[in-house]
Amino acid sequence: MSDNHQDDRWTSGPELSPEEARDARKVRDGRHEADAAAPEEDIETLRERRRLAELQMLDRWIGGVVAEQRRSRRWKLFFRFFFAALILASLITTLYGLFLAPGRSVMEGPHLGVVKVEGVIDGDAKASAERIIEGLRRAWEVPDAEAVVLHIDSPGGSPVQSQRIYDEVMRLREAGDKPVIAVIEDIGASGAYYIAAAADQIVAAPASLVGSIGVIHAGFGFEEAIDRLGVERRIFTAGDNKAFLDPFRDISPEQRDFWKGVLETTHRQFIEDVKAGRTGRLTEDERLFSGLLWTGEQAMGLGLVDTLGTLDSLALERLEAPRVRDYTPSLDPLERLSRQFGRVAAEWLGLPRAVAPLRYQLY
Repeated sequence: MSDNHQDDRWTSGPELSPEEARDARKVRDGRHEADAAAPEEDIETLRERRRLAELQMLDRWIGGVVAEQRRSRRWKLFFRFFFAALILASLITTLYGLFLAPGRSVMEGPHLGVVKVEGVIDGDAKASAERIIEGLRRAWEVPDAEAVVLHIDSPGGSPVQSQRIYDEVMRLREAGDKPVIAVIEDIGASGAYYIAAAADQIVAAPASLVGSIGVIHAGFGFEEAIDRLGVERRIFTAGDNKAFLDPFRDISPEQRDFWKGVLETTHRQFIEDVKAGRTGRLTEDERLFSGLLWTGEQAMGLGLVDTLGTLDSLALERLEAPRVRDYTPSLDPLERLSRQFGRVAAEWLGLPRAVAPLRYQLY
């Protein structure tokens, strides 16, 4: 009994006076209140932290919106400046074309009126029929131009574009006011020689490449490759021969003969026009129309060229004070850019280009 009494926490320990007992209870009650207040303080702390986190998130969201608005504003300003620069460039180009472009002003005194035929002859190239014919007419209408000179440096190109320029040169030649002279620089082959043949006189440097009177169509045959890859070609046509040039289909002997006839017809047109332009000056060499290419020196012996020389020597020969004037229409930079962009976009989209399959062109 005494042991139980000693272990009892209510009876063990020293005797306390009433005042000491009250103080002990106060201390004990204070501890309980502190223990009860601690969870309440933790809840308030959590609430404050949550509020601060929400404020930080709101600040970040507002900052993102402001940054996006600034970015959008910068792009708007960029495009405004871009279109303003585009309009300004267009105005400058127009003014340049009207007042400063070569061929717009007239050179006083005797000179040679030059029209350049550079690069591949094609409808969307520098050497297009539209541009060359415009330059020829400009030079022809200037009274002080002693001669119109086609300054040629081209491997040829489109048969139709070449024929158009040939017809215009023949028309001017028949008018008879002044001579039309073709000067071949590095190369005057195929369609470029087609054009030169219409001139009154052809001048070439000894090392110039001249000739290549022929027609070509180049392609590939992938019919076996597509079978090996297990790819099915789906093409729908109305007409048995509509897709006979499709590289993924075999070509029949009849279709091959037909296409060869088309090439031979186009070649015959080429030969007839060269003979008409070079009447009485061509030799009887059977290789003339075989597509071979000669140097200027060799071409002179075959009657393809009249004299050896250059544009400089021609000016010295025909004028006391050698002067030349370029009447080739200037290229609009914006037009060139738009054409190039259109060509690239068509290639990316897989759109076909309107290019003649037959070419008067050196390969």
